[in-house]
Amino acid sequence: MDDIDQLAGQFEQNRAQLRSVAYRMLGSVSEAEDAVQEAWLRLSRSDASEIQNLGGWLTTVVSRVCLDQLRSRKTRREDSLDVFVPDPILSPLDPAEEAVQADAVGLAMMVVLEKLAPAERLAFVLHDMFGLTFDEVAEIVGKTSAATRQLASRARRRVQGAPVTDSDLSRQREVVDAFLAASRSGDFEALLSLLDPDVVLRADAGTTESHGPAVSKLVRGALAVVEQALTFTRLAPHTRPAVINGYPGAMTVVNGTLMGVMDVTVHNGLITEINILADLPRLEGLPIPA
Repeated sequence: MDDIDQLAGQFEQNRAQLRSVAYRMLGSVSEAEDAVQEAWLRLSRSDASEIQNLGGWLTTVVSRVCLDQLRSRKTRREDSLDVFVPDPILSPLDPAEEAVQADAVGLAMMVVLEKLAPAERLAFVLHDMFGLTFDEVAEIVGKTSAATRQLASRARRRVQGAPVTDSDLSRQREVVDAFLAASRSGDFEALLSLLDPDVVLRADAGTTESHGPAVSKLVRGALAVVEQALTFTRLAPHTRPAVINGYPGAMTVVNGTLMGVMDVTVHNGLITEINILADLPRLEGLPIPA
C-alpha cells in the first residue's frame, strides 16, 4: 500500500501538466480528464521501478491516448467544424487569477487547433507548446523525426491564421463590458463601434434534439453580428463577466444553470472574433466559477 500511495503522490505532481496537454490535444474538459485517468490506470498496472522519467512516460501515454481519440473523432464527428466551439475553461473573476491564466491557450486558438489533422495537432502541441524535441514527438506519433518536423511545420502555417489577442487584459475587459452593456440596452450604434468590420461570430448550440432545435451558426461582418447580438437581449440580464481560457469573456447563468459561455477576441481595441458555446449537455459538465 505504501508503494501505491507513493506512486499516486508522484502522479498527482504531474496531473496538472498532463491535463494541460490533454486539453490542448482534445479541446474537451471531460475527455482530457478521461485521458489523464487512463494514464493513471496504465501506470498502476506497470512496473514503476523500470520507468526512469515518470513525467516523460506519462506525457507519452496521455499523448497516445489523445491521438487515438482524435483519430476516432475524425471518423465519427458529424458536426461542422465551422461552428464547433471547444470546451472553455472558466476561472474565477479575480485580477490575480486572470494574470496567472493569461498564458493559457485562448479559445480562438483552440478553434484553430480543431481543424488540424490528429498527427499535426499532436506534433504542434507537444513541440511548440510543451517543448518536446522532434525525436520525442516522433516516437509518440510513430513517424520519423523529419516527418514529424513537417507535421509541426504544416500545423504552424495553419495556426498563424489564428486571431491575435491584445496583451492588455484590462483594456480587453473594458471592451467586453462595453459590449455586454450595449447588448443589454439594445444600442445598435454602440455595438457596431466595438466590432471589427470583418468580425466573426461562431455559435455552437450542439445537435441534441432533446434540448431543442440546433441553432448553431457562423456569422461574418459587423452588421450581421450586431443583428445577431440583438437577438440575445432577453438573456442579457443573466449574462455576467467571466474569465474564459485566461481572457475576459462572459457567461450566462439562469437559475443556477449555465446556459452559455462567450469568448471574445479583442485586437487593437476592437472585437475580431466571438465564440459562443450554448450546447447545454456540454455546458452541464462545466463548473460555474464563484
